[in-house]
Parts: sequence; C-alpha cells; structure tokens
Amino acid sequence: MNKTIRRASVFTLFLVFALLVRATWVQFYDAKALADDSDNRRNVIEQYAEPLGNIIVGGKSVTGSQRTTSGDLAYQRTYTDGDLYSAVTGYSSQVYGATQLEGIYQKLLDGTDSGLTTVMDTVTGERAAPGNVITTIDPDVQKAAYDALGDKKGAAVAIDPTTGKILAVVSTPSYDPSSIAGSDDSAAWKKLTTSSDKPMVNRALRQALPPGSTFKLVVAAAALEDGLYSSVDEKTDSPNPYTLPETRTTLTNESSSAPCENATIRVALEYSCNTVFAKMAADLGQAKVRATAEKFGFNDSTLDMPVRAYASVYPTKMDSAETALTGIGQFDVTATPLQMAMVSAAIANGGELVSPHMVSQTTDGSGNVLKDYDSDTSTKRIVSASTASQLQSAMQSVITDGTGTNARIAGVTVGGKTGTAQHGENNSQTPYAWFTSYGKADGKEVAVAVIIEQSDAARSEVSGNGLAAPVAKAMMEAALKN
Repeated sequence: MNKTIRRASVFTLFLVFALLVRATWVQFYDAKALADDSDNRRNVIEQYAEPLGNIIVGGKSVTGSQRTTSGDLAYQRTYTDGDLYSAVTGYSSQVYGATQLEGIYQKLLDGTDSGLTTVMDTVTGERAAPGNVITTIDPDVQKAAYDALGDKKGAAVAIDPTTGKILAVVSTPSYDPSSIAGSDDSAAWKKLTTSSDKPMVNRALRQALPPGSTFKLVVAAAALEDGLYSSVDEKTDSPNPYTLPETRTTLTNESSSAPCENATIRVALEYSCNTVFAKMAADLGQAKVRATAEKFGFNDSTLDMPVRAYASVYPTKMDSAETALTGIGQFDVTATPLQMAMVSAAIANGGELVSPHMVSQTTDGSGNVLKDYDSDTSTKRIVSASTASQLQSAMQSVITDGTGTNARIAGVTVGGKTGTAQHGENNSQTPYAWFTSYGKADGKEVAVAVIIEQSDAARSEVSGNGLAAPVAKAMMEAALKN
C-alpha cells in the first residue's frame, strides 16, 4: 500500500471514529437535553395525555382535569373555587407552564416522578398513576379571609403556632387559574399580566412592604432579650416628641394626647407610641435589632413552604437616625404577611417558631404516603419563654385597652398589634394598614397577619384596627370555632 492510500485510510478511519463519538454524544447526552427542553412539544403532549393528580384542601380536591375537544393535548387543568385557592395552588397551563404547588409538584402530579414508578411500570413502559398533594390549608379559615378581604387589595396568612401548619394563604384581587389553563387563553393571560391590580402577584408570600408599627413587636423583643428593659411594665427613657439622633428632625405620635412620654412597653404598644420605639431602636443599635429580626426570619431568602417566599428585609447599612426609623417599621424595613404571622406565631408559642409549611403530605395514586411534611418540621427558639410571655400579655392589652379593639372575640384570648405604614414619597399615597395577632381557645391556637394595601376607605379612615383587624378576627374565629 502506497503512502497516499495509507494516509487516506487513516483519515477515513478518523472520520468514522469522530462520527461514532458524535452519534454517541447525541444519543446519550443531547437526546436528554432535547427531551427535557421546555420547547419540546412532545413533553407537553405527554404531560396532558392523562388526567393529572390533584391538590387537596380539607379532604377535597380543588383541582381536576377535563377532556379537551380539539388539538393534540388530551386533558387540561380545572380548578374548583379557583379564585379562592389560586394563592395556594398556582396554575398549570398548557401554554404558560406551572407555578407554586402546581409547578413544584409537576412531576408528581403528572405521574413522571421517579418515586411513583413501580416494577410493572418499568416492564410495561407505561406512565405511573399520578400522585396527589395534601395541603395544610383549612378551607374555613381560607374562605373567612377571602370573604373578609372582599374587593380590597391585600393579603392574609394564618399559621398554627404549635405545628407550623399554614391554615390560610389569601391574596386579593385574585384570579381563576382555569382561565389560563388551556391552549388558547392568550387574551385572558394578557389581561391578567397587564392589569394594574397585579392579580397574579401572591401578596401573602411574595410582596414585602413596610410593616409599620407591627414591627414594634420585634423591637420590644430585642429590648427585653438584651436587658435594655427588664419588663414590659418598666418605664422607658422616652421623650415626647423625640429628636432623631444627629438631626433636627422631631418624631411625634399619631395622637398628641397619648401617654407616650417615658411610657412602659405595654402602654407604648397599646397606644403605638412611635417616640418610644424609635428611641428604643436607636439605643439598641442596628446590630442588635437586626439580630433579633433575623431570628424571626427577616433577611432569609431561602424560606420554602415549599413555595419559596420572598425575603422580608431588615437593612444592614444605615445611620443612627435611620436605625431609629426602623424601630417603627419604616426606612427600608419590609415584611410579607407570612413574616409578620411568623412573628406572632413565635410569641404565641412561648418564643419558639415551628417551621411553617403549606403541604402536609404527598401520596401516590393509591394514597400511600410518599413524604410526610407534618413530621418533618423543625423548631427554633427565637426569644426566651419569659420574653414571649411578657409580649403575649402586652399584645393582649392592645386588644382590651389599646388600638386593636376590633379583633376582640368573646371567650377567646387574643393578642395583637396594629400598624399603619407610610406609602409613597413623603407618604403621598394611601398608607398600608396592618394587623398581626394570635388567638387561643379550648386548646387551639392560631396566628394571623393581614395587610390592606388599598381599599375604598378615605385616607383619614385607614388604620390597622379599622381595616385589617376585622379580617384577622374573622380568620381567628374560623380557626378556633367549636
């Protein structure tokens, strides 16, 4: 064989080898990438080839599947009381994908999760029967919150302090996921995504806003834990009005007749004294306030229930005047309703926070439990039992003698805190109305947080007690009934 033929043979063999390598790469690597590609139509066809598993609330399915009459997708998602539960379920759309529980448990619900596959499924190559997601949501508490919020723009969360079970997650205005579940819902999708009311934003879990005076509970906890004050009934060193540190700006209180000068923590919570808690935060310093806030869950960007909640924020860099303003839940402090419900839950539970969760169990198609989240909780001590007991007592005074009277419930021990947070530059827009509370009766407990972002009330009538407390009361009554 001459040199030219030998070289041509070697080059040809090299090409054949390269082709084999490329074919192997495509078959074992690129094939999986192509199969998993979100734009691969076959994946959507397979996902909706059979009815999906369901999301369960109070023992009943709030989701379903119906046969389609056209196209290559055999089934589409349906929702029972979709507007009521959209903040819990999210949506499963043939076009726009899936969110929240629908998205997190998509493989479980469509039967492709590896934990569902049996030996027979492997032999036959058939898709396993879909699994189900059992939530912790109490349908009565959920409906009480939804009805009480009505046409207001706002959100509410309820938690069982002793178990961490989330009993309600409501965001209004809401939307019906059924309206965007099909393959030809572009008009409905555009209307939802361009609305100025932002109905698809989960305000309960994913919108952090200034918490106003509800944050005073965190500052009071920091002061008691630090030893700045030994009791909620010890007089504080609090001038009225109070000049912010290193400034000429004076801070006053909502009511000029409120007994805020040198008030105790109990009285300061009852009358929501800005001067007391601003000076308290400045005296503690930003590091100590931030440390306590972070124990309650602020600045945590990894809070999954299993839906990922947006972080509530206590700022890290500020001067002493700005630190004072954080003491009244302003400056750059933000919180979600979930976060403020966690604050009340920890106080109500003797200073311990049980990890909040919205899913109780996942099961296979036969009802066998795959994962039990109720038994997989963790408990973290936030403040001492003594501090929690004192704060419980002070929060009860807010309801009996202070600014939270609209949350009173006969035969129920209720503790709470109102809040009205500035909104817009120089408070030019309607303030946010907040209320966070706990209720205890006959061995049952519930912690609640409510925000009213916008209502039809006149600006002068916007208050935590006037707008948010009645919503919290309705939720607590539903949770503690009988």
